[in-house]
Amino acid sequence: MKAKSCVTMTALFTLSILSTLAQSMPAAADVPVHLAGPQASPAEVYAKLFTSQEREVVSAAEAMPADKYNFVPKQGTFEGVRTFAQQVTHITSSQYYFFGDFGIKPGTDSDAIDKLTKKDDIVQALKDSYTFAHQAIATITVENAFAQFGDHKITRAEMAAEGLAHTNDHYGQMVVYLRMNGIIPPASRKP
Repeated sequence: MKAKSCVTMTALFTLSILSTLAQSMPAAADVPVHLAGPQASPAEVYAKLFTSQEREVVSAAEAMPADKYNFVPKQGTFEGVRTFAQQVTHITSSQYYFFGDFGIKPGTDSDAIDKLTKKDDIVQALKDSYTFAHQAIATITVENAFAQFGDHKITRAEMAAEGLAHTNDHYGQMVVYLRMNGIIPPASRKP
């Protein structure tokens, strides 16, 4: 419950910052025509964030060697944590949870994800879950972004923000696992 509360607070904090920034922006009529550009839709904003996150998470999943997918830290305070494979499958199945009420039918059985054991299958399932998330995100409009919906009585914007925050938490754990195995995460490598 504590983790969900932190995620919700993070999402609300982010939304309040965005709201404040939007209010401080000049009205469209006050912006010279040559500086005015098309305004991004909620779907475009979330799609951009998820695309960036997808690159980092998928590249980290691909960077871990197959023989290290069962790696779990043994030293320090890591008792009871997920293996690297379980971090990836947890992110994967969570995409279906966060975006399951958006009206898009998943092309996979999300319950089967936890049974995957081979790196190639896990990475493909991760990619498929991002495809599903992107399809769901594409349904977010100005009209429905902040309207409550589904069983959770939550907004699409809030659900997408929680999905991003949740995955970032587990991506951070993946990074630790990679570094403990002497692997620099692809997103941290010098170009």
